[in-house]
Amino acid sequence: MRFESAEFVRSYGTAEQLVPSTAPEIAFAGRSNVGKSSLLNRLCGRKTLARVSSKPGKTVCINFFRLERIFLVDLPGYGYARVSRGEKERWSELMEHYFNSGRDLRFAVQLIDMRHPPSADDETMLAFYRDQGIPFVAALTKCDKLNKSDYHKMLTQLTEQLSPYGPQGIVPFSAVSGAGTQELRAAVERAVR
Repeated sequence: MRFESAEFVRSYGTAEQLVPSTAPEIAFAGRSNVGKSSLLNRLCGRKTLARVSSKPGKTVCINFFRLERIFLVDLPGYGYARVSRGEKERWSELMEHYFNSGRDLRFAVQLIDMRHPPSADDETMLAFYRDQGIPFVAALTKCDKLNKSDYHKMLTQLTEQLSPYGPQGIVPFSAVSGAGTQELRAAVERAVR
C-alpha cells in the first residue's frame, strides 16, 4: 500500500452530513492534543495532509482521507474542557452516528499519550471497541518525550492497563522520530486484506 498517495477527501461536521460508507474504513481516535493529525501525517509520509495545531480541540469534524481503496478517518478529539456544552454535544452526536451507522469499519487506532495513564474517556473508547468487537491497536504517542527508564516503566504499566480491552497490538509511536510508523502501517494493511 502506498501510504504517500493518501489524499484529503472531505470533512463532516454534523451527523446529517455524513454520507454512507462506500469503502473499508480505518478510524483514528483519541483525546484532544494526543497527536492524531501528526500521526496521520507521519503514517502517510506527508507533512500537511492533516492540519496540525498547537491548540487542542482543533479537529472538530470527521475528516476522511482516501488511501487507495480505503478511507482513513480522523475522528474529533475528545476530552477538551474549553469548548461549549453545545459543541461537546455536537461532537458526541457525530461520533455516535459514525459508529452506529453500519459503516465498513475494519479497524481502529486508539491514540493514548504514553506519558500518562488512559483517561476515563480513553477507557470508554477502549471498552466500546471491546464490547462491539472492533479490532484495534493502541498507539502510544509522544514516546520520544520519555527518558529510557520512564519509557520502559510506562510501557509496562500501559500494557497492563490496556490488556483487558484486547488490543491487537500496543505500539509506542513518535511523530518526531517515526518510531512505530512501520508497525502501524502493517496493522492497517492487515486489517484490509
